[in-house]
Amino acid sequence: MSIVLTPYWSPDEGIQKLKIEARAPAAPGLAPPVFSTKAQLDRTLLQLRSRTSPIEKYTFLAQAKQADVEAFYKLCLEYMPEIIPIIYTPTVGDACLQYSKIYRNPEGLFISLKDKGRIGNILRNWPLANEARISVVTDGSRILGLGDLGANGMPIAVGKLSLYVACAGIRPSSTLPITLDLGTDNSSNLSDPLYLGLRQRRPLDAEYDAFMDEFITEMGRVHPKVLVQFEDFSTDHAFSYLERFRNRLPLFNDDIQGTGAVVLAGLLSAARLVPIPRNEHRILLFGAGSASVGVAKQLMSFFTITGVSEEAARSQIWLVDSKGLVYVGREEVADYKMCMPPFLWRGGSHLTGYVIDFARRHYTGVPMKDLTEIVKYVKPTVLLGLSTIAGAFTPEVIRQMSQNTPRPIIFPLSNPVQLSECTFTEALIHSNGTAIFASGSPFGSEVIGGVRREPGQGNNMYIFPGLGLGAILCRAKSVTDSMVQTAAFRLAGSLSWDERALELVYPRIERIREISAHIAVKVIRAAQQAVCIDNSTDLKRMNDTILLEFVKGKMWNP
Repeated sequence: MSIVLTPYWSPDEGIQKLKIEARAPAAPGLAPPVFSTKAQLDRTLLQLRSRTSPIEKYTFLAQAKQADVEAFYKLCLEYMPEIIPIIYTPTVGDACLQYSKIYRNPEGLFISLKDKGRIGNILRNWPLANEARISVVTDGSRILGLGDLGANGMPIAVGKLSLYVACAGIRPSSTLPITLDLGTDNSSNLSDPLYLGLRQRRPLDAEYDAFMDEFITEMGRVHPKVLVQFEDFSTDHAFSYLERFRNRLPLFNDDIQGTGAVVLAGLLSAARLVPIPRNEHRILLFGAGSASVGVAKQLMSFFTITGVSEEAARSQIWLVDSKGLVYVGREEVADYKMCMPPFLWRGGSHLTGYVIDFARRHYTGVPMKDLTEIVKYVKPTVLLGLSTIAGAFTPEVIRQMSQNTPRPIIFPLSNPVQLSECTFTEALIHSNGTAIFASGSPFGSEVIGGVRREPGQGNNMYIFPGLGLGAILCRAKSVTDSMVQTAAFRLAGSLSWDERALELVYPRIERIREISAHIAVKVIRAAQQAVCIDNSTDLKRMNDTILLEFVKGKMWNP
């Protein structure tokens, strides 16, 4: 039976609400006499492939999911490499840009600034409130690399939750997409007659914080069993709200923690292919927003797990922002407050850190803004792009990277694909085929020197589905840094022998459910080792083999 959400107007309350309907199988005579689910899937796939543009395919699949959620996810599982790029990156970026134009039916919950004072009532309007276990929440203020899209950010929440279902077996009825509409500073939205969100600028921080305080309080009351994933908040709010709310309910920020974990896993895999000691690597991050700083913090453990001190680890990481190389004394050095992961500090308790932690303290030269000159000066072995500046990794930059190391590690991680710092082809050509490559959005394979090379995709979907599944199953009270770190380590160790032989940085996407199950086991164990984090004592009595089977048994299959 398919679950259908139908909007209706409640005149007594003066608001639009949703009602849930179960669509039963067709009565005899209302379906063709020769009908099979397998043939219908083939038919759906044929219709999907007949669409010419990615956004047409996106809207078709959205309709298919509303018509038959089980058939939709069966299609996802059987044709994952083809479907995932449509329902998530890179197509989801275009879906957000056009959301107010392509909108047809509600797929999630909208809570606006005008709902302040009655947010709990709005949350109770979700028709599957008792079944909700995982919620992706965005305020639309920094969607991918596209900027402030306001209420048009809903496809991000919907898409992430679709990945929870497809990649980790979370039950569709347990998902709750939420878009917080606090206005938008995007003038195109404000002038668009079809725009679905509030037509006002975003409020000052005091009003923003009061709204978020009420939202988190009511989420804990109305949905006490729900794990919250923050998604695509602006840099300053991403840091502050993670720190402010992470101990009030199970919550994590995927841009900061998920991105950091997936990059750490990719770097651990890539480093095996480079013939230099780990403590000799030098990492240059191009971009200094929330994702980049989160990555820098996580990557300190790339060095510290070998016994290197925190200070020494920090000295191996450089940041470049829009003004150039970040160093102490330079004007306009960003100072974003964020959570300092305790596992990065020996004996560390909860600390706070700043972008300026990675500012070079002994640089006395002139300001450097040109990336080629910075690469010549730093001599990095690893170049990470989180800038959303397309083409920033020029041929000169890539060639210079190749002079620093026999196997340059180049990860242009910005999404969507049109904002990637370089393409897979460019990385291979200008490094003479030596680059170890992973990107945020998918690229096709290439043949160079008679050898077919496959790119890695450092997508957070390798981390957050398994992390969320494990946290839900052990009923974690909070998502600790050790739970995030252990997910990264398990992902790095999940490559099969044939994947290692092909020099892949990440496993094949077809194995994502298997990987998510193993990550969930490690996340549960990390929660059990923390103090008063997990609420499921039964899982402690299981050995890892039995626990893995338990996790797999809890994963929903269409």
